[in-house]
Amino acid sequence: MSRIEVRLTGFGGQGVVLSGIILARAAMYDKKEMVQTQSYGPEARGGACRSEVVISEEAILYPLVEEADILVAMSQEALDKHIDSIKKGGTLIIDSDTISRVPEKIGIKVNKVPATSIASEKLGKGIVANIVMLGALTNLADIVSKEAMEKAVKESVPQGTEAINLKALEEGYLCAQK
Repeated sequence: MSRIEVRLTGFGGQGVVLSGIILARAAMYDKKEMVQTQSYGPEARGGACRSEVVISEEAILYPLVEEADILVAMSQEALDKHIDSIKKGGTLIIDSDTISRVPEKIGIKVNKVPATSIASEKLGKGIVANIVMLGALTNLADIVSKEAMEKAVKESVPQGTEAINLKALEEGYLCAQK
């Protein structure tokens, strides 16, 4: 693995920034170089939001995502805004419950994950949809180990929510198909 650029997108309140922090922490546990940045609109909830993670085996000289190897989109607006940032041959992972239309982009692999319904209906907690998406990302992208991601989730989520978040991670992992 050389440099892998991941952009996670959605709207404020979906846990996009936390997802980026967890992914970066998992990379650290796997003894990889990593950097995480985030950006969100002036609104606390509902505004556009993104988190970017660069993972590498070597020193990272430039911390920002220029062309995403992987784009994770949790809202239609986020997907529409960032679809052109995926490089040819890249991977798109969408929450198929919140995204109804995938703009055509030749040369990328599209993965649909029903994260919101898994979180709401299967787990009874819609708020863990971001962790479901991380589980899918872990399985589909092979950029961090499942063990490192589990450890990162346990140490990053609010105390008392570890069990439900680990279940969400597992459900996302299992529903993702390579």
